[in-house]
Parts: sequence; structure tokens; C-alpha cells
Amino acid sequence: MADKYNILFFGASYGSLLGAKVALAGHSAHLICLPEEAELINNEGAIIRLPVRGLDQPVELNTKEMPGAVTAGGPEEANPSDYDLIVLAMQEPQYRVPVVKDLLSKVGASGKPCMSIMNMPPLSFIRRIPGVDAATIRDAYTDPTVWDNVDPSRITLCSPDPQAFRPPEEKCNVLQVGLPTNFKSARFEGDTDTSILNQIEQDIQNIRFDAGGNSVELPVKLRVHDSVFVPLAKWCMLLAGNYRCIQAEEMRPIREAVHSDLGSSESVYNWVADLCVKLGADPNDLVPFEKYANAALSLKNPSSAARALAAGAPYIERVDKLVQALGASQGMHSADVDSTVELVDGWLARNRESS
Repeated sequence: MADKYNILFFGASYGSLLGAKVALAGHSAHLICLPEEAELINNEGAIIRLPVRGLDQPVELNTKEMPGAVTAGGPEEANPSDYDLIVLAMQEPQYRVPVVKDLLSKVGASGKPCMSIMNMPPLSFIRRIPGVDAATIRDAYTDPTVWDNVDPSRITLCSPDPQAFRPPEEKCNVLQVGLPTNFKSARFEGDTDTSILNQIEQDIQNIRFDAGGNSVELPVKLRVHDSVFVPLAKWCMLLAGNYRCIQAEEMRPIREAVHSDLGSSESVYNWVADLCVKLGADPNDLVPFEKYANAALSLKNPSSAARALAAGAPYIERVDKLVQALGASQGMHSADVDSTVELVDGWLARNRESS
């Protein structure tokens, strides 16, 4: 009989999406989140609305009705040593909050394998990339010291390619998936840790769901890759689309950011792809621009980074700044990326002044 794992998730947004998939596969998930979210998830379940090919309406998943348990609670209650795998699914600035920072330090001390599904790769993971001096990119992180106790050999990165959002008219335990693509993870350094991911990948692949009497295969799988560079393919998408939603005065949808000037978008995309290849990626690790541009047609809202800035956030994930710094370390510069970093810096400066 295959092992069933007990998995701790930092965060209940993307955490609830992957948490629901592992619970459907019979594993257990515990989500670290705010008290209001925890109460709703424990009482009513986390609800995931998922478009399925061939069905007119999204499938609604409720974690209360799954083979594996999904529970939720605060960071002060969790003991990482009780879990087989830790999944980091919060936005990077949230790890600077003292109680979350303390829990992450306990994760490091526990020696448990840790998979990030953040857009911003943990600094510990960047240390796994040969030839990168982590000291040159610390300024891109809200608080780089939170990663000091996390062993690079026990952490990996999983690209959160699925697009999902909280419908504003719904309770905060509801997540709507807009683009049901896969989570793409790099393997761990060690075979034992990687075997956990391989088992979860297979278990999720085997799920079949009863949708009105029809047994259907659900999208949003976990895919585990040998290359440490596969999750970095998301950087091209973030810099060509998500961060270019941010304008001087207002925000625009991802679709418009990509398609209003397709030539500029492709130029930024390919510059980031060239950077990844220079760092060591195989071009086959990356997603062709045409495939991304086609997917972006369905992304009708501004990115989460843009929405956060518009709402007054004093901190956001700075993948733009990370990519700029990594480019500079390789002797590469992009005027478009520099412009994006300058725009984000300006928004953050104003937001911090206001708050």
C-alpha cells in the first residue's frame, strides 16, 4: 500500500488548491492561515471551483467530502516535526511577520523537506543554482534573513502555473481556478525527499471525480522534473505579463499587458528566457512565448501583484527585482525590465508613505 503523507501548508489560497488535490488522493493537509479562514475551512471546508474540459460548468470541490483530511489553524499552533512535507504557499512578504518567521525557522530546524509554490523563489532554493552568488540578490527579498535557517538541500521550487483567485463576492474559503494548468516542481537534491513528490504526483494523476454520474479526470496536476530550472520558466511569464500590468497611474489586465504590444511582450519574455539559459537552463525547460501568449488571452484580471499595489500594499513579491539583479550578475540588462522595477519601486514608496 502506498504511503499517505501528512503535509503542512503555509497559506490557504494556492495552498487550498494543492491541498485539495492531495486530499482527493488520500493524503492529509493542514493549512496555516488567518483565523477567519481557518474557522470557515474547518467548519465548511475549502471550496475549489475548477473548470474541466468537456463540462459546461466548473466542478465544485469541497475538502469536507474528500478521502484525506484538510484542516486549518494559526502558525503558533503548528509543529513542523509532525509532518512529512512542508509546502510554502504564502506570498514572500508574509514570511517577515514574526510568528510566521518563527515557524519557518522551526521548519529549518526540523530538517523536513520543503517545497515552495511561491512566485518568488526562496533564497535557499536560489543557492541550488550553480554559479549564482546569493549575496547579490538579497535586496530583492522583503526579509532575506528568514531563509538563513532553511537548508538548500532540503528545499525545492514548484512553479504555481495555475491561475486562481478569490471571488470578491464569496467567503474567503472559496477559490476559483481561471487557468487550470499544472504545478511544475524541481526534484529535491536527495532521492528520499524526491520520492515523496513522485508518490504525490502519481496519486494525483490517478484521481477520478464523479461529476453528475460521469467519472472525469481533473486538471491541475503535479509534475516533478529532474532539472532545477524547470520552475524558473514562470519568470518569463511574470515579467512579460504579471508585472507589466503595473502602470504609472492604474493597473491593466494580464491579457492587455501581453497583447497590447505583442512585440514588446515577446522581447521581455525572450530576454528572461535567455537569462535562464545563461544560468544553466535547457531551452526545452522553458515554455515558448506563443503558448504563453495564447494562455494569456483568458487572463482578464490584473495580476495579484498589481492588485496588491493598487490596494495599498507596502510590500509585494519582487520577482522583477530578482530577475533584474540576476541579469546584472550575468552582464545582461533590459530597459523594459528596468522600467518595470522603477514603476514598482514608485508604487511601493507611495504606499509605504501613505501607511
